[in-house]
Amino acid sequence: MRDYYDILGLDSSASQDEIKRAFRRLAREHHPDVKKNDPQAGERFKEINEAYQVLSDPQRRSQYDQFGTVSPMTAAEEFRDFGLGSFNDIFDMFFGRRPAGMDRDAPVRGTDLRYDLEISLEDAARGVEREIEIERLDTCPSCFGTGAERGSTPETCPTCRGSGQMRYSQRTALGSFTQITTCNQCGGAGTVLRHPCKQCRGSGRTPLKKTLTVTIPKGVDTGMRLRLTGEGEAGERGGERGDLYVFLDVAPHPVFERRGNDLVCEIPISITQAALGDEVDVPTLDGPAVHAIPAGTQPDDVVTIPGKGMPDPRGGRGDLHARLRVRVPTNLSAEERRLLQELAKLRGEEIKPQKKKLTDKVKDLLQ
Repeated sequence: MRDYYDILGLDSSASQDEIKRAFRRLAREHHPDVKKNDPQAGERFKEINEAYQVLSDPQRRSQYDQFGTVSPMTAAEEFRDFGLGSFNDIFDMFFGRRPAGMDRDAPVRGTDLRYDLEISLEDAARGVEREIEIERLDTCPSCFGTGAERGSTPETCPTCRGSGQMRYSQRTALGSFTQITTCNQCGGAGTVLRHPCKQCRGSGRTPLKKTLTVTIPKGVDTGMRLRLTGEGEAGERGGERGDLYVFLDVAPHPVFERRGNDLVCEIPISITQAALGDEVDVPTLDGPAVHAIPAGTQPDDVVTIPGKGMPDPRGGRGDLHARLRVRVPTNLSAEERRLLQELAKLRGEEIKPQKKKLTDKVKDLLQ
């Protein structure tokens, strides 16, 4: 795999502005619509897109700088035009106009959409299917994308006479200059709608709601995204649909803290359990698991249960680490206090109890 910085002609210290400028320059130069006779143009443009997707994202760039690669769920994805469609749209974005000679009737790819989806830690561990509802620009069901009322057709623009452009000539002391601009009546289309569709108002697309089923694999984490190909907005003039990107957010869990594919939790135990050892129930995503703790356990000791963490999307599973919190009783009875004092004597410890307050003496008398 080629170095992403080398692909964009940059060094590793390049700023985000430099990365953006390099991408725009190379996109104009290597777009397949420009180099139609170059069979390698598509691969080259895909390579440029891939490099930009990684380096323009601070999190993925940091991972790439550290490891020289990116994980599959957050890596540069398959080639896409960022919702820009053909080179006509890229030229419009950079220069604010469409160059003469470009095909104004060329299909335009639909816009990509984003959907943020929150799931539970249990859903992330087991994998789940979730239904989501999105609203997107879809092909108008009334005019089927033509923009015209049924029974009518677009007519040649009377202003530009179908060229989509207007020419303005001006004589100066230096000679005659001709300026070419996009027709302000038809917007460069060369045609106008005398009877636009009432539902979409001539745009050929209208907002519609759709329910989709999203399959979430095991082991996903916050920040990962799923790509639903062709579920974005409808294209224009027969252009392909955009894609839908579902960004995942795993909600905080009341018991477990996630660290990569490992899980961490806390288990309270008594001082007698810590001193003598015991078997305790350790919570896991699969239900409680009995685990032995050794005698002489110290506060904040950790017991590990292998394979009880989160699944890895690439295979395997993390571990569960349970931190033991030794709880010291605060409401000792007189008998419990006496026994602890006896224990201290047996261990040769000299205990100097604090003087009791009057209220504590009254409580002892009432026990």
